[in-house]
Amino acid sequence: MNNYDNSQVRRQDRLLNEERAEELLAEAEYGILSMVEERNGDVAGYGIPVNFIWDGGAAVYIHCAPAGHKLKCLDSHAEVSLTVVGRTNVVPNKFTTGYESIIVRGRIERGLPDDERHHALELLLDKFSPNDKAVGLKYAEKSFFRTEILKLHIQSISGKAKHVV
Repeated sequence: MNNYDNSQVRRQDRLLNEERAEELLAEAEYGILSMVEERNGDVAGYGIPVNFIWDGGAAVYIHCAPAGHKLKCLDSHAEVSLTVVGRTNVVPNKFTTGYESIIVRGRIERGLPDDERHHALELLLDKFSPNDKAVGLKYAEKSFFRTEILKLHIQSISGKAKHVV
């Protein structure tokens, strides 16, 4: 991953290695997509859980409805972050939590060509429904024009972990 950069992580003693970061990005079921929200002239953060698929390169795809608040936010501010949390371990008697997480920063693109949207849906099926892909492809085809695919162009990824025994 040529955009893996932990140089800005404050706790340099807790860096997540690049190999584990790639595993998290490939295997995690969901992440929190954080965006900028504008309501009544005020600006705030807005985060929602999303399913996603990493293409193994420089992009993450997110499946969603073709309308809604998230898309309004993205139309105003396309810069986002996607936080993915891996294993966690609350250790009550030590008053701490072990964890691993990555933050993917980038810019969202909408209005992808149909062939790229189809490809992203196939990748999502491979990840989340590999045993039902044939049925999933038929379902995706029937609902294709009621589906939006967002492409997060990865600008940087950083990762952090705390291992507690």
